[in-house]
Amino acid sequence: MAWSPRIDRIAPFRVMSLLETAQAREAAGHDVIHLEVGEPDFATPEPVVAAGQAALAAGHTRYTPAAGLPALREAIAGHYAEHFGAEVDPRRILVTPGASGALLLASQLLAGPGDRVLMADPNYPCNRHFMALAGVEVDTVPVGPESGWQLDAELVAAHWRDATRLAMLATPSNPTGHMLDAGRLAAVAETVAARGGALLVDEIYQGLCYDLAPLSVASVTPDAFVVNSFSKYFGMTGWRLGWLLAPEAAVEPLTRLAQNVFLAAPTPAQHAALAAFTPECREILEARRAELGRRRDALLGGLARLGLAPSLPPQGAFYLWLDISRYSDDSQAFCRRLLEEENVAITPGIDFAVAGGERHVRIAFTTGIARLEEAVARLERFLARQ
Repeated sequence: MAWSPRIDRIAPFRVMSLLETAQAREAAGHDVIHLEVGEPDFATPEPVVAAGQAALAAGHTRYTPAAGLPALREAIAGHYAEHFGAEVDPRRILVTPGASGALLLASQLLAGPGDRVLMADPNYPCNRHFMALAGVEVDTVPVGPESGWQLDAELVAAHWRDATRLAMLATPSNPTGHMLDAGRLAAVAETVAARGGALLVDEIYQGLCYDLAPLSVASVTPDAFVVNSFSKYFGMTGWRLGWLLAPEAAVEPLTRLAQNVFLAAPTPAQHAALAAFTPECREILEARRAELGRRRDALLGGLARLGLAPSLPPQGAFYLWLDISRYSDDSQAFCRRLLEEENVAITPGIDFAVAGGERHVRIAFTTGIARLEEAVARLERFLARQ
């Protein structure tokens, strides 16, 4: 049987294979330090868990409307008003099965075969792959310290083609953790609008900012499409819940897509997520954000002693993007050997970068400071043998 040729455009997510190997080593008795997957060691906040349990006990297990529980859409809109000064009509919010569900809807709506999309390189690989599944040609634009590891207005203007329909940003970004401030976001929005294109912004790590205040493109323009998630800042990875904020004119076709693609997001998870916006939960989440900031600083200090700290520290998310070219031009082999020899699991850059990924790795500071310090000590031993 022949598969659809679209499948050939989807590269494997290599970190998952590495995670499987790391877990096997752990099961065999090795002390593995996990710095590979974007999932901190925090449990879902108790108010959210309690709300989910109460929803199950109350029998809230039937379908919600395709666009989501009305109360949750209102709560998300309130979140934009309270924290970003953006007045958002709840009808513009579609609750989805994870941010992946939101990206699926946006990619299917905004572009199709023959169209082109701009996005930064490096970037989260599934962003490219969702577009590829829609038949879209992805133009990856190499970024670095000179643009703050972001796709800015100048790069958008320079790389826009006649067939370009969409520019996609991620702020804070995965894997670099860098952000665009309000002025640079506005400049990108203006550049895209002047060319008749659409702007899609991945804000999945929005609440996890350390040097700049969290912001949303929704406070800059009402015309952007915004993907967000309850997974990262809100600590609900396994609940599989996200949302898409869309311009008013796009809500009806997006709702039709949602009805046909996934019917609705998980109902108990939606009820649980209502508790994520309470003051009690906010206090927990802010304490965790502060802890992640301390972990970032501890890891940066340790890597600086090894001469590996990035020239631009990440401003958000929970990743460091490291240049390992002094030691290797094969990031996959580098990560495999580090795991085999020192039981430290990190992610090869080839998962995220079309250009230069073989010379970079991503480290997630998703475990405690003592474990991060131990990981740096093991990394130092490993590098001494290179």
